[in-house]
Amino acid sequence: MNRLSYIARRLVRTLVVTVAVVLLSFFLIRLAPGDAATVMAGQAGFADEAFIQNLRAEYGLDQPLPVQLWKYVSAVAHGDLGTSYERRQPVLDIILERLPNTLLLDGFALVVALAGGITLGAFAARRPGSAGDAGVTVLAMLFYAVPQFWLGMMAVLVFSVWLAVLPPFGIETMGADYTGLARIGDVAQHMILPGMTLALYYMASYARLTRAAMIEVADADFVKTARAKGIGERQVARRHILRNALIPLITYAGLQASILVGGTVLVENVFSWPGVGTLAYQAVTARDNPLLLGIFIVTAILVSLFNLITDIAYSIADPRVQLQ
Repeated sequence: MNRLSYIARRLVRTLVVTVAVVLLSFFLIRLAPGDAATVMAGQAGFADEAFIQNLRAEYGLDQPLPVQLWKYVSAVAHGDLGTSYERRQPVLDIILERLPNTLLLDGFALVVALAGGITLGAFAARRPGSAGDAGVTVLAMLFYAVPQFWLGMMAVLVFSVWLAVLPPFGIETMGADYTGLARIGDVAQHMILPGMTLALYYMASYARLTRAAMIEVADADFVKTARAKGIGERQVARRHILRNALIPLITYAGLQASILVGGTVLVENVFSWPGVGTLAYQAVTARDNPLLLGIFIVTAILVSLFNLITDIAYSIADPRVQLQ
C-alpha cells in the first residue's frame, strides 16, 4: 500500500478515535458524583443557592444533557475546547502552554530509557546465565516493581535533601530570571530527577526486551553464516544481532511514548513539574470539566499520532513489513 494512502487512512481513524473520546469522556465526567457549580461556589466562598444557580446558567449546566453535548461537540469541531471553569481562560491555550513541558520531560525520559535499556540488555545477552546477566535482570525487575511515586520521593530525599546536588521541585529556579544557556542549564538540572524517575521504569522493560530479542536472534541462520565468514564477534553482535533485535523494540518504544504523554500524572505531581499531568490532577480536584475534557482530547490525538509514527518507523526499519 502507498505510504501516503496509509497515512491518510490512519488520520481518518484518528478523527474517529477523537470523536469517540469526546463522547465517552463527556458522559463519564457527567456521571461523576457532585456538581461543578457547587465546587466553584465553594472555592469562591459563596454557598447560597442563588449564586450556584447563576453559575449553572453562566456555564450552561442548567440545560438538558443532549443540548450540552451538542454545543460542546459543535465547539470542538471548530477548534474551541471551551473555557476553564477555574481559570477563566481558553482550555486550548492552557493546554498548549503546559504541553511542551510534558513533551520535554517525556522525550528526555524516553531517550535515557532507550539508551540505558539497550546497553544493559546487550550486555546481559552477551553471556546468558552469567553474573552480569543476573545482575541486569535483578536491577530490571527492581526498577520495574518499585512504584514511581515512591522512587521519586526517595530520589528527592537522597539527591536534594541529603546530598543537595539537584533541585527537588519545579521546572526552573524561581526568581532567578536566567536567560540563554543559563536558563537551559537550570531547566536541565530540574529535569534530571523526574526524568530519571520515569526513565528507570521503562529502562527495565527495554533491557529485558533487548536481552530476550538478542538471545533469540543469536541462533538465527544468518548470524551463523556471518560467523562462518570470519566476521568479528563485535561486528556480528552490532550489525547482525542487535540491529535485528531492535525491530520489536521500535514498536514497544512507540507504544511507551504514547503512554508517557498521558501517564506522567504521578511523577509530575511528585516533582511539581508544570506539565499536562499536573494540570489534569488540578482539573480533577477542581471539577474543571472543560479543562479535563480538553486534556483527554489532546492526549488522544497525540497517542494516535505517536502510534502512526511508530508504524511508519517500523516499516522503514524492516522493509518486509507492509503497511495495511
